[in-house]
Parts: sequence; structure tokens; C-alpha cells
Amino acid sequence: MAHVTVVPVMLLLSFFQDKTLVSTSLAGQQRAVVDTLGLHNVLWITKHESGVILSWNNNLTKEETEKYTVKYILSYKFFNTTRKRKERLQEKEKIIHVELHSGFNAKVKTQLFSKETQDIIKESDWTEFTYKAPPVYIWNLSCVIYNISFLNCTWCIKAEAPEDIQILFSYRHAGKHFECQQYKQNARKKNIGCHMKEKYFQPSKKINVNITVKDLRNNSRGLTYCKAFTPQTIEKLNAPSNVSVSLERRSIKLRWKPPPTIGSARTQCFLYQVKMTDHKIVNVTGEKYEYPFHKLAKKCAAQVRVKKDTCMRNKIWSEWSDPVFIPVEKTVDMMLLSFTSSCLLVFLGGFLICACKRYRCLKFLTMPVPHPSDNIKSWLATDETHGQKPMLMQTEMHSEFTMRITEENENEVFQEKSMKES
Repeated sequence: MAHVTVVPVMLLLSFFQDKTLVSTSLAGQQRAVVDTLGLHNVLWITKHESGVILSWNNNLTKEETEKYTVKYILSYKFFNTTRKRKERLQEKEKIIHVELHSGFNAKVKTQLFSKETQDIIKESDWTEFTYKAPPVYIWNLSCVIYNISFLNCTWCIKAEAPEDIQILFSYRHAGKHFECQQYKQNARKKNIGCHMKEKYFQPSKKINVNITVKDLRNNSRGLTYCKAFTPQTIEKLNAPSNVSVSLERRSIKLRWKPPPTIGSARTQCFLYQVKMTDHKIVNVTGEKYEYPFHKLAKKCAAQVRVKKDTCMRNKIWSEWSDPVFIPVEKTVDMMLLSFTSSCLLVFLGGFLICACKRYRCLKFLTMPVPHPSDNIKSWLATDETHGQKPMLMQTEMHSEFTMRITEENENEVFQEKSMKES
């Protein structure tokens, strides 16, 4: 058994030893070949309509490029900025959008990789290049889309800009070119903004803005600055509409409707903020918000604003909606009044019950009325018969009395007549 286990182990060791020797010899051959290559790059600049094209070349032959995988590392940084952009490319050129920058610093290195293992074999040193752009006379260019079809762009003119210049605005979108419809000017009659209306934008197509600084002393073409915007990233949404409030189960519920937008209008795309009187601003992802009722102030108003956050990152918030006032004070008073009245009624009811028990009022109130007995019935019957006899006697006496009175009256009248005749 021991002999059987040793033989395969020896064979495996010998196999791996031969393989490592072969791999080290191949690596030595590759290093020997690559070391003979003196890699270096040459960089230059060509103009482009939206910036410049940075190109470079190296001294590799056609056989060497076929034998190895060649890649390039590009790193560049604009003047007066701290952010460095770094990319790995297989092409020998890169379009750099200078926009409103006055230039940039760039550097390129070449890397060779093995086609079998994709391991790096050798890389060149950095080759640096500095590009100074023509003088830039404007700064702080910003654009905003609102009401879906309105575009408003503004910019500032530097103090060192020549006096005899004018700023012209245009943009390209979805293969079409648009000139400015209405300019905004400063006190020196220089264009510092442009307003466009009834223009519709495709969310997937960029807006390429062109700012041309034209010298009025001659008819030269002037300097052109370019900047690209994605429509959804510069869209300022309208405030949420139909904001309503309701009081339900000791809580306040706010509801609203999302505004129209250029791109997707899914609920997940919107981020809302709710602002209530004397309370912190709260982020809400849905189209409703519920707040506990007992924590509200006497006078409370609620407002809502919105922006796009998930589907497309946007930093521009909409305006706050019109305030919706919550009638908390009246509701609290009614609840307090009803609670107080109910407590008072309970107290009075208890007091009356205790007083009735104390003075035995309930005994007399709840005493049953007895039914008349037979003796009472017979007594009532005899009482009725006795009562009828006196009534008859009274009527007879009354008639006799009246007759006597009439007779006496007749005698008196007769005596008066006889006295007159005499």
C-alpha cells in the first residue's frame, strides 16, 4: 500500500516541476522580447465642434500589436478644478469637452498584456500634455426646464471680457438646431440669458448648448463654448397638485397628485418633502403622509414639494405647494367640550342617584299604584246616590226662592204705580 501511494505522488511532483520550468522559460522569453521595446507616446490636439480631440501614438510595430494586447490609460484634469478623470481605452484618441474651462492637463501611458493570460507584461512611462483653451469670457452657465416645454438658460460675463462683444445662444437636440427666441439683457445691453417656450424634449437625447462670443467690431466667427445637459437632470417639476387634508382616527392624512414630467412618471421616481408648521421637513416616497393628531400645534399648515430621485438623479426641487390649513383648534375644542359635557352628565347622574337613595325618593317614585277594592267601589256608588238627593232639594228650594222674589217685585211695582196715580 505504501508503494502504491508514493508512485502517483512522485509523478505529480515531476509533472508540476516540468510545467513550472516551461512557464518560467516562456516568461523569460517574453521579458526578453518586451525589454527590447522602448515604449513612448506622442500626443497632439485637433479641434472638434463640442471640444477637442486628444490623440496619441506609440512606436509599436504591427507585429508587436498583433502579438500583445495593447491598452492605454488616460488621465486628465481641467484647470481650476480638483477632480481627476481616469479612463482605460483601446483607442488612440479621446474627445474632451472643454465646455467653459480654460484648458486641461493630460497624460497617457501604454500597457502591454499577454493574450493568453491577460497578465501585464510592460507599461510605458507617462507622457504629459497641456492644452490652453482660447480665453473664456462667460461663466456660471446653467439651464432649467420647467412646465415640460419651457427652457431657460442664464450665464455671467466676466469683467475682463472686451466691451465690443455679444453673446449668442443656440442648442441642438434630437438632430435639430434651435436659435434663441428671447434674450435677457443686462444694463450694458449684453445678453445674459435666453428663454425658449413650447419646445419638447426627449428624455434619452442630450441638449447640446452652444454659447458663441461674437466680436462686433469685425465679422469673425467668434469663440464657441459647448455644454451638454440631460433633460431630466435639469427639469424643475411643478409643485404637487390637489393637496388635501383629512382627520381620521386621531391622525392627519395628507394626499396629493404628482406633477407631469418629461420621462418616467412612476411613483418610485419621485421624492417628496412635507413641511408642517413648527415641525421638521420629512422625506416621503409615496403620494400620502400621515401625522399623529395629538402632537400638532393649534394653528397648522402643510406644504409639499417634489423632485426626481430614483429613476433619474435630479438636484432641483420644485416650489412649495400652496399651504393647506388644518382646522386643529376647532376640532380640539369640540373634542374637549364633548368630553367635558359627558363627564358633567355622568357626575350629575351619580349625584342624583345618591341623593335619591339618601332621601328615599326612589321609593315613592317607584311605588306601584293599587287597584280599587270592592269596598271602594260600593262606597263610590252610595256616594253618588246620596249626592243626587241634595241636588234635587237645592233645585226645588231655588225655584221657590225665585218665585217669592218675583212676587215681591210685582207687589213693589204695583205699589209704585198706585203712588204715582194718587
